Amino acid sequence: VGCVGCVEVCGVCGMCMFAVSVCGVGDAKLIKNAGGLVISPFDSAMRSLLVAIYELDVREIMVIAHTECGACHMSFEAFREHILARGIDEKTLDTIQHCGIDLNKWLEGFHDTASSVRQTVDTIRRHPLVPTDVIVRGFIINSVTGQLEECR
Repeated sequence: VGCVGCVEVCGVCGMCMFAVSVCGVGDAKLIKNAGGLVISPFDSAMRSLLVAIYELDVREIMVIAHTECGACHMSFEAFREHILARGIDEKTLDTIQHCGIDLNKWLEGFHDTASSVRQTVDTIRRHPLVPTDVIVRGFIINSVTGQLEECR
């Protein structure tokens, strides 16, 4: 019996292998992004989840983060130096800010993995377009041992 589920995961290949091993090839719909976050009810990750619910008949969503994630403690200030070194100028950064994009918020990671998973689960559950019969759960997988623990 396969899963009719969707997995919102950090962009780590081990997460993909885990989902396939649990649900079977073709049964798990994977949505990957840095940190496995839904940072806004109307961001592209949430849009992809809604497409999975309504177009692919997903009935369960698993949010899976992992220990030692690079998105933990991520910040715009850490990126800024790299962005400027790669040839993007301050004027471009100013233009983005003037267009209403808060780069500090947009490129902010998280500081506690369990809290981040719970917040993402809550954002998905409370979304006005997510039906109440869709099960949404959050997990953290240990990057070393592969042990999966549910966040409640």
